[in-house]
Amino acid sequence: MSRHGNTDGFAISLYICLNDMAVSFLHTFLLIFLCCGLSEQKMDPVLSPQNCTLDCILKGRPECEFCFITSKDIETTLGIGTQSLFGSCVPRPCFSLLGSDSPACHHFVKAPESVQLVFLNTSNLDKDSVVVTWKPNEYGIEFLRGFQVSLQKLGGMLVDCQLLLFNANLSLGATDAQRVYRSDPFPSLELDSQYVVKVMPLPVPEVWESLHHSHQFSTRSCLEKMGLQKCRSDWQPNPKTVKVQQIGTDVSVTFELAPTSLNIHDYFTFCEGRGLKNITKIRVNDKENVTHHSFILSNLKPGVNYSCEISADITDPLKTHIRFQVGKVNAEPQSSNPILLAVLLALALLVLTVTAVLLLLPRAFRRTRKRRQYQFRDVQSEGDLKEGLFQVSGLSSPVSPPRVFVCYSSADGPAHVAVVMRFAAFLQQHASTRVSLDLWETLRMAEEGPMGWMCRQIEESDFVLVVCTRGLRAPNQGEGEAGQGDTSQAAVAHIGEEMGRAKSRGEDLSKYITVFFEYSTEDEIPSILRLASQYRLMQDLPLLFSHLHKVVLQGPGRQLQVENMSQESYIKVPAGALLYSAIQKASWFCRKGQML
Repeated sequence: MSRHGNTDGFAISLYICLNDMAVSFLHTFLLIFLCCGLSEQKMDPVLSPQNCTLDCILKGRPECEFCFITSKDIETTLGIGTQSLFGSCVPRPCFSLLGSDSPACHHFVKAPESVQLVFLNTSNLDKDSVVVTWKPNEYGIEFLRGFQVSLQKLGGMLVDCQLLLFNANLSLGATDAQRVYRSDPFPSLELDSQYVVKVMPLPVPEVWESLHHSHQFSTRSCLEKMGLQKCRSDWQPNPKTVKVQQIGTDVSVTFELAPTSLNIHDYFTFCEGRGLKNITKIRVNDKENVTHHSFILSNLKPGVNYSCEISADITDPLKTHIRFQVGKVNAEPQSSNPILLAVLLALALLVLTVTAVLLLLPRAFRRTRKRRQYQFRDVQSEGDLKEGLFQVSGLSSPVSPPRVFVCYSSADGPAHVAVVMRFAAFLQQHASTRVSLDLWETLRMAEEGPMGWMCRQIEESDFVLVVCTRGLRAPNQGEGEAGQGDTSQAAVAHIGEEMGRAKSRGEDLSKYITVFFEYSTEDEIPSILRLASQYRLMQDLPLLFSHLHKVVLQGPGRQLQVENMSQESYIKVPAGALLYSAIQKASWFCRKGQML
């Protein structure tokens, strides 16, 4: 049996309604599994998961002390299809399964501590492999029944998830908090890439927050894993980045250079065609801060196919092969009066230059004046929030800020709508984005219709950000006073269909993002959106910023600090302070039971 099957089976997330028999059986299984704790057994100082079954765990056999559970095993034991039952890595909280009166749910298992990564040396030299280790928290350890370890690429999709369960008869005490647990290996990770690992204790009570520990890390570089000589011989110019440009009967070929860490300065090119054999040796100076190099092939014949080999000038290098055909060259008509033509061209160029200056100067003056106006005045109204600058301190402003469409449900009441509006204003003012929000587009929505407007925003935006709440998962339980109202359910269904089509085509799903604030839970993310990246706000604000701008916040020996983009610093600006106040107000209403 494979220990790394479908990631859908590595977690317990029960979001699909089951028939009465399946629900009854599943409740019985969870009560036995969550409540059992009959005898205390000795455990090794470092405990690795065993290859055993869910049936062995339920029967409390001593050989099944700490086990890795697969989706196939759960399906076999429970007799329920896991395709619809386990749609996510995150288990559904106790109350949603067993009811608020279940004694198994009235406890607190705090987040694990001392989470560390151990890199493994495997036969696959092009990929990295890690094992996660951690210690359980002393608080609530007597109720601990296992762990869930998930791995997600920074700004991308879920990579893998492991469900690790204890023997049903095992009972832990405070002294067991000093033992170290480890996961199964997470293999085939890309080298020199950013990942986030999350360790969560099981089970998960619905009323508690911060029950997981997230740890961001970088996989090893080629040099760290394989050494200089191996990386040098394995490097080759990426064929996808080689560019060929024809200039008359000449052709310019541009290819990427090796990373400076490989210490490669000499390159070799060999091109041939009908009657042509060109050998070029290239030397790159260490002081030249360049990433690509171009060379010229002269006097080529139109219609002839040519091929080139490009490689580092070292022993046994990997070579990149390219082929191209020279197109026909149109003969340029000769002017009967070259001097007159040159004068006319100079005059035309002068007229164009003067015209461009006259057109651009007023616009640049207005833009500068408007930028200064917003930089030095305090935010006093909603109009100020919407007209935020596309600037982020510590990061150069993009030429075209990413467009972000914010989807939410107004069924959770005006307090939640206020949070969404303040959050959208904060993103636009301090996260260098252009936000589309229905509250700001009343006239366009009236012209196009709510659904027409939403469909266009989903299609044209660079990112679709869904704010998840109970009202978004529970249609027809309330009617918002403003905002998207009932149309949010249709929007979520449309977004889910778009994600499904994108996944079937093998496309990247990083366009779709789900977030939830502190007065909501991860369980309130609609099951149809479970493939989207998930962020808890404002705790994961730096990760959300990294996702939107595709920048790496951390790396070996370096860390990018973006002003006002952390849980501690965002409230230092007026827009952030207004957002903080709105979140606190919504949390108060939620605690008082005045929100869905």
